[in-house]
Amino acid sequence: MSDIKEPSEALERDEDAPAAADGAPQQETEAAPEPPAGVNLMAALIEAQQQAKANEDGWQRARAEFANYKKRTERERSELFQRAALDTLKALLPIIDDFDRAFESVPAGLQEDPWLGGVSMIQRKFLTLLEQYEVEAMDPTGQAFDPNLHQAIGLEESDEVESGHVIETLQKGYCAGDKVLRLALVKVAS
Repeated sequence: MSDIKEPSEALERDEDAPAAADGAPQQETEAAPEPPAGVNLMAALIEAQQQAKANEDGWQRARAEFANYKKRTERERSELFQRAALDTLKALLPIIDDFDRAFESVPAGLQEDPWLGGVSMIQRKFLTLLEQYEVEAMDPTGQAFDPNLHQAIGLEESDEVESGHVIETLQKGYCAGDKVLRLALVKVAS
């Protein structure tokens, strides 16, 4: 019976060595370690603040670079879409030319034909599509020849038009803003 302790002995032991939840005695917690000799806490704090500032600057720089990247890719995507749309419209220009030539040679007896009216509506839809993309036709008759806008396919003598100016437009040119989709085919006065 020597294993059984008096309650007062148990209390004394509990006060001397605190018990863990499982009943085992706990070790005393250690106090915060003293900094090693020669370590200046203020210098360590300043160094940590400088490092934090450098990290923040790097983060802000990376964030700005990412914002610029997003803007650039969005602009490039928009330009690519615009270029693809204009390339598609450029492919439709010969069809529009065919409509123009067809309507120039309609016999007088068919002018009021309802079928011709329907075909005319199709042509207007093509022209409306060009307007939506701000594509404009160029008919430079009477203007000075500009090799950036016109393609000369012949020279002719003319008393009515000044030398170096367009006498006749054989095929309209088209431009969208400052971009030329197709040069106008012209005859130039010599």
